[in-house]
Amino acid sequence: MKKAAIAVAVVGVIIALYVGTHRHAGDHKALSSSAAAMAPALTMVDLSGNKIETASYRGKVVLINFWAAWCTPCTEEIPQFIAFQDKYRGQGFQILGISMDDQENALRQFYAKYQMNYPVVIGNQRIAQDYGGILGLPTSFLVGRDGRIQQKYAGVTDFARLEHDIAALLQAGK
Repeated sequence: MKKAAIAVAVVGVIIALYVGTHRHAGDHKALSSSAAAMAPALTMVDLSGNKIETASYRGKVVLINFWAAWCTPCTEEIPQFIAFQDKYRGQGFQILGISMDDQENALRQFYAKYQMNYPVVIGNQRIAQDYGGILGLPTSFLVGRDGRIQQKYAGVTDFARLEHDIAALLQAGK
């Protein structure tokens, strides 16, 4: 009996160590301000033909969302992102969608169907690499007013946590 209890305890410790060192969908990673990397400065063209320069977002809190129209978890997030853009735009919040692996025509139809209220650009491998490599979709980065990446969200977004993080960054910049 004592050996079985020890074995269970050892297995529990191994599982705890594994879970603590591996990221799961929906997890987010907070970065200390000293460890927070600058968001890459990118120049792209959105679906409306407007030039997007991420450096021009300095002074705003920005959510950069890597997604694809064919990705069900990604598309399920869009209505909440639209709501956040409406709610926080006046406080200096901006979302930028970076679509990965979508055909331009299909993406334009999706954008119009969902009446997206933030710019969307077509991404590529170089842009993904600039953000440290995007291993799965959706993946989002929350950038502070100083241009530093403050949070990384991999997988389906925990919207309560995201909204808390957005509000905290917006308040910090006042």
